[in-house]
Amino acid sequence: MSYHDPVLLQECISGLKIDPEGVYVDLTFGGGGHSREILKQLKGGHLFAFDQDKDAQMNLVEDSRFTFIPHNFRYVRNFLKYYNVVPVNGILADLGISSFQIDEPSRGFSTRADGPLDMRMSDGIKLTAKEIINTYTIEELARIFRENADLTEGWKLAKAIESARASREIETIEQFKEICLPIAQPRKENSFLSRVFQAIRIEVNDEMNALKEMLEQMPNLLTEGGRLVVISYHSLEDRLVKNLVRSGNLEGKVEKDFYGKPLVPFEAITRKPTIPTDEEIDRNPRARSAKLRIAEKI
Repeated sequence: MSYHDPVLLQECISGLKIDPEGVYVDLTFGGGGHSREILKQLKGGHLFAFDQDKDAQMNLVEDSRFTFIPHNFRYVRNFLKYYNVVPVNGILADLGISSFQIDEPSRGFSTRADGPLDMRMSDGIKLTAKEIINTYTIEELARIFRENADLTEGWKLAKAIESARASREIETIEQFKEICLPIAQPRKENSFLSRVFQAIRIEVNDEMNALKEMLEQMPNLLTEGGRLVVISYHSLEDRLVKNLVRSGNLEGKVEKDFYGKPLVPFEAITRKPTIPTDEEIDRNPRARSAKLRIAEKI
């Protein structure tokens, strides 16, 4: 399997409306699929790519028009200012975790194989899934299940975790699944596990705060006519992106000037999110929940 099959590839490239002489940013380099396609469109332009996962560096592109930045995208403004390239012509973010991360058991992201309870997207992150599961209080566990995955069974699961860890430390994915599965509704076990793992992964990597910090920077990093292209995979992400595109802020509240004219920095290019075709989902099932939104800086 490839490191990561780029989702909605042609739709993203088209959405960026690439200027061959422009400066572009791939905030989630991963396997480099989107980045390589952007580079094909560039002549005198330049591409900056971010990824905090050191394993992504296996896929780096040897190209004088390419600069890799091994850090979380929450620091995008600092680095683009350091390289003196603000404002840029386009920014792309594919918020999904890579196939490589999911399929490597030692990373602890997948429910399908046993492995350590890790879930860190970077070895610079200190908090692990094991620490959360074994040390968070019932209230803290219920909170992350509610806030990060909207799980109605969150409180029940939190109590089951506390009961299980009283007799032994929970160290592996299989041990954790043994606790989770009796809580799931019949025939919905896989969906339940996916949402539980999502909730913990978000907590481990501080994903929502990082996303908020990144999105808040977007209006000031793009040039007039520059494009913002974002693929999200769950409602928490998509809601923030939708609000930013609609109003220029994460709350979705449109501010108006003295004359009542909306003060918005973006125009939505896609009124509704673009979703993968059935053909793409058949080829890459992990694209199923993807939603692509495109906006242009006014």
